[in-house]
Order: sequence, then C-alpha cells, then structure tokens
Amino acid sequence: MTDGQKAVRVRISGRVQGVSFRVWTRAEASRLGLTGWVRNETDGSVSALIAGSDAAVSTMLERFRQGPAGASVSGVETQPTTLETMPTGFRIES
Repeated sequence: MTDGQKAVRVRISGRVQGVSFRVWTRAEASRLGLTGWVRNETDGSVSALIAGSDAAVSTMLERFRQGPAGASVSGVETQPTTLETMPTGFRIES
C-alpha cells in the first residue's frame, strides 16, 4: 500500500441484517472512494474490508456507527490489515 492509504477489517454488530446494510455500505464506500467488500455473517453481524485514504477510512468507520435507516448498531470492531495491493472497486460478497 502507498503512504496515506490504509485498510481495515470491520465487524458491525446489532440489527444490521435485513436493513440493506450491505447496499448502503457499498454506496457510502463508493462516495468516499473506498475499495473493498462487505458481507453478512452467519452470527447476524456484517463484516467489511475497507481500504483507501486515512481520512476516507476514518469517515466510513464513523458512518458505520450510525448505519442506514432501520439499522441499530451496537458495536463496531476494527482490525488494521496490511494488504500487498489495494482492492479495486467495492463489492457485496455473499
């Protein structure tokens, strides 16, 4: 990764499935110029990998705390991640 770029794995818990959280995440990430992916987990949480500028990643982490309309976020856990290459685009994984 280049200087000023970072990647973070995120786990969002609460009422985050069945409220279009993944679609909202893709739209917000695209607006911020982030790359990565988002997916539902079997335990009811949502996981994501977000990569981009420090400022954009920080902004997305703040947005995760609120989530889309209908969501009730109870926790956002982050784990810094080192990537050999930045992902391209932002996708919803199944």
